[in-house]
Amino acid sequence: MNALVVVIIVIVALVVIIGIYLLATYNGLVRFNVRVDEAWSDITVQLKRRADLIPNLIEAVKGYAAHESSVFENVTAARAATINATTPAEASAAENQLHSALKSLFAVSEAYPQLQANQNFLQLQAELVDTEDKIQASRRFYNGGVRELNTKIKTFPNTLFVRSLGFKERDFFEVDDASSVAEPPKVQF
Repeated sequence: MNALVVVIIVIVALVVIIGIYLLATYNGLVRFNVRVDEAWSDITVQLKRRADLIPNLIEAVKGYAAHESSVFENVTAARAATINATTPAEASAAENQLHSALKSLFAVSEAYPQLQANQNFLQLQAELVDTEDKIQASRRFYNGGVRELNTKIKTFPNTLFVRSLGFKERDFFEVDDASSVAEPPKVQF
């Protein structure tokens, strides 16, 4: 009977240890998942802020270069794609498109010295640079959270059961041409 009690105690201890491990793992995954969702929300807030600046920037340039309609249309289309992006992959593609369109817009603005001296344009440009910096910081935070979550999901023995609990790997927010968004678009005065 003594051996039976020891076996029962060992079995109960193992069940308790496994239960604690599963509970801690589940709670950790929930915490990482919430952190990634929060980081994605931060990115969308900054993308929306930038999207709100772009129409004002277009209007400022349009006042001096109204004949550059294709540039304005490209920037507007790229802005719409950024606003409508719902996944990191869509946002990455939209980022590339928008960055190229903004480069074209700033190239047009370089031909107009009066525009470059316009205080409103300068303020909008400074806000855009600040927003680009915030987008980069938010993207780094998001990708760090995704890295932690994906690592936790892929780590053995978690990989055996976490997918059945509804957790899945998340996509990184990457851009096709990293050098094109390494720094915000610049205009030389």
